[in-house]
Amino acid sequence: MKIFNTLTRTREELIPIKEGEYKIYACGPTVYNFIHIGNARPLCVFDVLRRYLEWRGNKVTFVQNFTDIDDKLIRKANENGTTVAEVAKKFIEEYWTDADGLNIRRATVHPKATENIDAIQGIITALIEKGYAYESKGDVYFRARKFDEYGKLSHQPLDDLEAGARIDVTDIKEDAMDFCLWKAAKEGEPYWESPWGKGRPGWHIECSAMAGKYLGNTIDIHCGGQDLVFPHHENEIAQSECANGCEFAHYWMHNGYINVDNRKMSKSLGNFFTVREVAEVYGYEPIRYIMISSHYRSPINYSVEIIEQSKNALDRLYKCREGLKFAIEHAEDGGDKPEFLIKRKAEFIEAMDDDLNTADALGTVFNLVKDINLLIADGGKKDSLLAALAAYDELCGVLGLVYNVDEDSLDSEIEELIAKRTQARKEKNWGEADAIRDKLNEMGIVLEDTPQGVKWSRK
Repeated sequence: MKIFNTLTRTREELIPIKEGEYKIYACGPTVYNFIHIGNARPLCVFDVLRRYLEWRGNKVTFVQNFTDIDDKLIRKANENGTTVAEVAKKFIEEYWTDADGLNIRRATVHPKATENIDAIQGIITALIEKGYAYESKGDVYFRARKFDEYGKLSHQPLDDLEAGARIDVTDIKEDAMDFCLWKAAKEGEPYWESPWGKGRPGWHIECSAMAGKYLGNTIDIHCGGQDLVFPHHENEIAQSECANGCEFAHYWMHNGYINVDNRKMSKSLGNFFTVREVAEVYGYEPIRYIMISSHYRSPINYSVEIIEQSKNALDRLYKCREGLKFAIEHAEDGGDKPEFLIKRKAEFIEAMDDDLNTADALGTVFNLVKDINLLIADGGKKDSLLAALAAYDELCGVLGLVYNVDEDSLDSEIEELIAKRTQARKEKNWGEADAIRDKLNEMGIVLEDTPQGVKWSRK
């Protein structure tokens, strides 16, 4: 498998530190609000990465953090007249609702910043002892210019970064580019005791500490949104490599931005949508589909038209599976594994090995749909159809799609109505048959009369 490494700006062979095992760190949400559709993209993209690596037989240790202490949480708590802990608890629970709706698999570990203060203070202490950090009036800052490779992820010299950055000018920092590792507590803020006085961690240091604690000093892949390249990931590299004396991550993967109606998503433009808001209208799965329907490094555009297209595409996937299940129930015994399954699986792997090209992988799945529909039309036998179903579920599962399959049988009332309609048709009582069909339609059950019998599906 080859992936584009942001660190080297080249496509590289993905080779883990230990053969057959991958250690991956993904930056998680700051839990002060519902996640928005921009947050959904890295969640879905890197969930697929993990699923694919595991499908290919690898062990994956996947860590995704929660930032549960931050200026935004403090402001939210003050606005709501509650505590930071209560804000974090509420929106972590809301996160699980949305993540589960998007079919995001739980990480191996979901560490919280507030539960790893010792690790955070440990890495800050190491940086101070090595001369890379200093205390000033209860704050602790990192000396950015002391790390000769600062800027290697964003591929800009420090002076250029300084010119383009929003710099907090203060007389307590040695240099304008120095960034905060530990913040002295202000009146009414949560705090922890430390060698530098009461305070709380800065944002960047949290991820360095948690990645080191749960994955080790050097990890295979660090991933996140493109907006995190600078300063967050750049600062993580500086902190981790200076504290530990070794490379922090071998590969860096970043997904592209999301626009809304071809404009950058922004609250000020009124085009800012949470995952929950979109899901309440369209459901979660069309959101996931959009997030993986383009190459992860390309920008994608969200619009009503595009999510409607995603719903239609998903409808094709579900109808294929429903047709396949129906054909299996009525097929003759026997049959061989269709040759097209080997071809499609090879094409799927080729696409995914090409820098996680989920767009082409999806194209392969739709080609598989065409193959399956032809197999059904040609009267494929049961073993052939069962093999097709297994392959179909396997590839959709890697992409995390077609996960709202209802395998339950119809309840007794609906079964009875379908049986009555079948009998009415046999007796050529067309009026009664049509009336039962209309009633089932009102109940959300769509019928299709086929040579093999009545085929049903839910709206």
